[in-house]
Amino acid sequence: MNDLRFEVRRSTARRSLEITVDRDGDLILSAPPEVDEAALRDFVLRKRMWVYKQLARREAFGREVRRKAFTDGEGFPYLGRSYRLRLVPELDVPVKLQSGRFLMSKRVVAEGRQHLIRWYCDRATCWLLGKVQEYAARMEVSPAGVRVQDLGYRWGSCGKGSRLYFHWKTILLPARIAEYVVVHEMAHLHEPHHTPEFWRRVERAMPDFERRRAWLAEHGVEIEGV
Repeated sequence: MNDLRFEVRRSTARRSLEITVDRDGDLILSAPPEVDEAALRDFVLRKRMWVYKQLARREAFGREVRRKAFTDGEGFPYLGRSYRLRLVPELDVPVKLQSGRFLMSKRVVAEGRQHLIRWYCDRATCWLLGKVQEYAARMEVSPAGVRVQDLGYRWGSCGKGSRLYFHWKTILLPARIAEYVVVHEMAHLHEPHHTPEFWRRVERAMPDFERRRAWLAEHGVEIEGV
């Protein structure tokens, strides 16, 4: 057990113990305030094989990232759904989502990945900015702006000058999970670290955040890019 290190997060909203693995591989043990350390240790002991399997699974996914093929019928995700690609002779833009399909001009297939990521970035900027504006008054923050780019293993970050940064892959997540990423980063405008007050702010804005965070921790690594 000495090879496993957990961050313990207590919340009055919790009624049971739960272990999740964050995107960067950190282990999170969520618990109600009244659970003592002995009970926490016993729970971790019982769950240790599950934890090892999750860590191994994440490592395997990291090794097996597959580049998408820009051919007819290949599936590409957007807000939690998969849309098939259709190559067309001519198109007024390199990529568009229309009638339940991604359309791409055959003449840009060689640079298909760059064009699709650019499309994702444009859509993500608009969608995420809308969510930021929706939550700004509720969370009593005034972000300086939103930028979408490749953030490596992070879904988002809160930068200097109150600017919010999001990975372009955020727009591939189911909408309710992407919304949690937004609220999480906005809470950092008040609290730079994951303190109890930070999680209270997240909970006030999104009472079911624990379920969304758990989904992201378990399934986020499976989100395919391009």
